[in-house]
Amino acid sequence: MDTNDLRAVLTVLMLVIFIAIVWWAYSSRRQQAFDEAAHLPFTEEDDSRPEPGAHP
Repeated sequence: MDTNDLRAVLTVLMLVIFIAIVWWAYSSRRQQAFDEAAHLPFTEEDDSRPEPGAHP
């Protein structure tokens, strides 16, 4: 096995991993969790801002 064979195997392996990640991300079982995560910035309160009228 020479360097080119190793590169070809590595390329195919990376392609399979990429397809697996895309399939996992777009699977219907993960949709609800991703929808909840997408709405997190809108549901959490931001306590780092000072109240109006408060001095630093």
